[in-house]
Amino acid sequence: MLDPQGPLPPEIYWRRRALAVGVLVVVLAVIIGLVFWVTGDDNGKNTANSTELNASSSYALPSAYKDPSAYKDPSASQSAVPGGGSGGTGGGDVAGANPDQPGASGAPGIPGGTPVGETPQPVPASGLCPDQNISVVLYTDKPAYVEGEQPIFTIAITNAGLSDCTRDVGKGMQNVTVLNLAGDRRIWSSGDCAPVEGVNNQLLKPGQQVKDTIDWSGTTSSPGCETPRQPVAPGAYQAVAKIGEKPSAPITFNVNRPNAQ
Repeated sequence: MLDPQGPLPPEIYWRRRALAVGVLVVVLAVIIGLVFWVTGDDNGKNTANSTELNASSSYALPSAYKDPSAYKDPSASQSAVPGGGSGGTGGGDVAGANPDQPGASGAPGIPGGTPVGETPQPVPASGLCPDQNISVVLYTDKPAYVEGEQPIFTIAITNAGLSDCTRDVGKGMQNVTVLNLAGDRRIWSSGDCAPVEGVNNQLLKPGQQVKDTIDWSGTTSSPGCETPRQPVAPGAYQAVAKIGEKPSAPITFNVNRPNAQ
């Protein structure tokens, strides 16, 4: 079988067999090389993916997520200072005021909201209510008065924060100012002629409200009561209250001539 058979010389047949074997070896080498190249590329990708997964898993989560007990509520460490004192009676203006008219200091009221544009702030460690956490609202007992009547202003102070806190709401911290309707001329202030000193620390829970009243004789005043006081003329006025440096929104009311209501 190995001896060449045919009309051609034997060398021709041996050369053809050698050429065929060479071609077969080259083809096998190419196939084996392709197989190794493909499998090697897959192994490289798998190794890269494994490296990426290991790297991503090495990032540590915040301790609050790994251990929820490690998170502490800042408000939990805040303690309110207990308040003392009791509310006084109404009457911030001596001249013409009715001394028998009781105030409504310390009476609980309707919870007030947070003023527009203000966000409740965390309570300081002392437990005092910051201005950002209280709401001050002023209103009158009537929308209109006749000349000579004495308007009664009510100041409502509400804890608009999220934690208990203490605030001095005494007479020494209260002030009501009456202005003309445009708000550019001062008519009267409760601290001009009859300033009252007094501390009334109140422990306020979230949403709790306390009230107090200030009477006005319906006359003008000046700082230190240096100028004579005159009855105010009929017209429209506005008033603003303050607890310390925290103001209320202005309100309006009318003073009318008799029989003009």
